[in-house]
Parts: sequence; structure tokens; C-alpha cells
Amino acid sequence: MTEPATPIPTVGSQASPAARAALLAYLLLIVYASWFPFAGWRNSGLPPLTFLEHLDMPRYWTKFDVGINILGYIPFGALLVYSCYPRCRGVVAVLLASACGMLVSGAMEAVQSYLPSRVPSNLDFFTNAAGACVGAVLGALSARKLLDHSHLYRLRQRWFAQHASQGLVLLALWPLAQIYPQGYLFGLGQLLPILSEWLSALAGVDIDLAAYLRPDTVLTVEQYWLSETIITACGMTGAVLAMLCLLRRSAPKARLALGLIAAAVLVKTLASALLFAPENAFVWVTPGAQGGFVIGLIMLGGLAFAPAQAQRRVAAATLLLSLIIVNTTPLNPYFMATLQSWVQGRFLNFNGAAQFLSLLWPFFALWFLALRSHKLNRP
Repeated sequence: MTEPATPIPTVGSQASPAARAALLAYLLLIVYASWFPFAGWRNSGLPPLTFLEHLDMPRYWTKFDVGINILGYIPFGALLVYSCYPRCRGVVAVLLASACGMLVSGAMEAVQSYLPSRVPSNLDFFTNAAGACVGAVLGALSARKLLDHSHLYRLRQRWFAQHASQGLVLLALWPLAQIYPQGYLFGLGQLLPILSEWLSALAGVDIDLAAYLRPDTVLTVEQYWLSETIITACGMTGAVLAMLCLLRRSAPKARLALGLIAAAVLVKTLASALLFAPENAFVWVTPGAQGGFVIGLIMLGGLAFAPAQAQRRVAAATLLLSLIIVNTTPLNPYFMATLQSWVQGRFLNFNGAAQFLSLLWPFFALWFLALRSHKLNRP
């Protein structure tokens, strides 16, 4: 006797949990990008809203800065409208989203007055608010078609379980997390070096938290190779299994898994070429990364059709193992030499958001995999 297919809900006007999860993620990116690098906090003695007292244009500004400020807030305005739909639509949704965009932009600029490395600007405030308004208009025009009647929405209902909304946002961020330069392919979540720097600055002495967790301070070439192999294999396996455990039985699992991996590799390659130099586009292709990539594919081939609960547990285990090894393995000296040629320049905000993703993505993934909804709603 064949098992009955999982019922797929009918399409209608309903709230989008995915839009709300994406809005929260994007807001966190805005906060991190606006206040990066979170160092040197001090009170300048001026009111935080001083930047609004003068309507004159800043002395130094570029068309690039204006364009980035507008483009950066367009998704935020659109996501605000999508998150309010269907309870709030049309002009009301546009006005509400535009007002929220102004409040968020104003708060970001006000807090920047306490950061010596950032300069609050009325131009940034107005252009960010304008971007949120443009995004709100675009969101209002597309909300019904995108959320109720789009082909992507029907595919989401057909391929993914009902509880997958937050997971889809998380999985969409995994390829983007590859933008920030990392010592190892798919080696996300390397927090200990940053925590060590913060503690060293507070205590006034050099503190290396990773050194307390590893027996050897200097690794051999073979140990570096083995560590990179495990990090690559576990990072890729954990991310893809996090997606596979959300799929319905009728979903094209192999195509979706390969598509997610291909997107991550493509982003990694383009980021390496743009942030360093075109000849460094494939600097991440090392013997350890190649070996880990092959092992990861073999692991995924064996687990692709395992029960969803088993996939979820293995995904959490591999991500944890990758986190442990990436935080206890010293950075490859070759990678450190390549990193010296990286000039952040005007991409400071963008790089701050990219670093936020690369640091915290595995922890958000582990939180999502531990949610009770996985046990209550199996695909």
C-alpha cells in the first residue's frame, strides 16, 4: 500500500513567514554594516541628531555613495511591505514602510556619532530613506503577484515543508556568506580570533583563545591539509543537509542540492576576483578544499534520501564539527599573505555585513535545526 502524498496548501492571501524572516535578517545586516567595526565608542559631546540640523550637502560625497545608500535600503522597504501583507496593503503599506525606513536610517546615523570611524551624514539619512520609499512602492506593486500567484510561490509550496520559511531565508544567505574572505572553503563561524582580539584589547595582554583548545601551536602541512578537508566537507554537508531535511518527497533533491552548492562556489569565485584580483579568483582551490569537496559530495549522496530527522541531526553534527576545527586551526600563512592585498576602501559597510554573515551563519543554522517545528512538522 502506497503512502499518501503530503497535502499541499491552497494558494491564497496569507502572511509570509519567509518575508518576515528575511526582513529580520536584512535589518541585522543593516545594523552590522552601519556600525562596523564596533570599536572606539565615545561621546563626542554633540547631540546624536546633529546631522539633521544642517541641510547643506556634505563636503565630500560621491555618486557611488549615493547609489549604494539608495540601493541598500530598497530591499528593506520592499520586505517591510511584504511582511505587512495582506493585513496592510497599498498606500498605507507604502507610508508605513517609508516611515520605518526613515526611523531605522535615522537611528543608524545617530548611533554613528558615537563611533570615531564613522561620520553621520544627512545625505546618508535622506538617501537611505529614499531607498526605503522606493522599495516600499515596488513592494506594494508586486506583493499580491509575488506572494499569492507567483510561480516561485507555487514551487515553494510543492517542494518545501510548511515549516521551511525561516530555513529558506537561512539557506539563501549561505552562498552570500561566502563573500567575506575565509581561510578555508566553507569555513564559516571563525569567531575565536575576533573574541581574542577584543579580550586582548580589554585586558591589555595578548590572549589567544584558540591556543588553549589545540595541543600544537604550529601545524604541519599534512595537518593543515586534513583540517581544511574536514572543514570543507563538513561545512558543505551541513548546509546542504539543512536544505534536504526541509524538502517534500516529490522535490528534485539532487538538482536543488547541486544548485545550492554551485551558487556558493560561484559567489566565492566572483568575490575572490573582485576583492583581491582576477588572477586570485580560484585562490580557494587547494588540495584540502578539493578533497573536502569530493568527500562532501559522497556524504551527501549517501544521505540525500535518508529520513528528514536523520538529515537534521547529521547537519547539526557536521556544522558543529566544522565550527570546532575552524576555530582551533591556525590560519594558513598563504591565505594571510593573500589577505594583505585586500583593500576595503569604500566597501567598508558591505564588508561589515559580509563578515557578519560569515561569522554567525553556522550559529543561526544550528538554532534553526534545533527548532521544535522540525519534530512536529515532518515533510
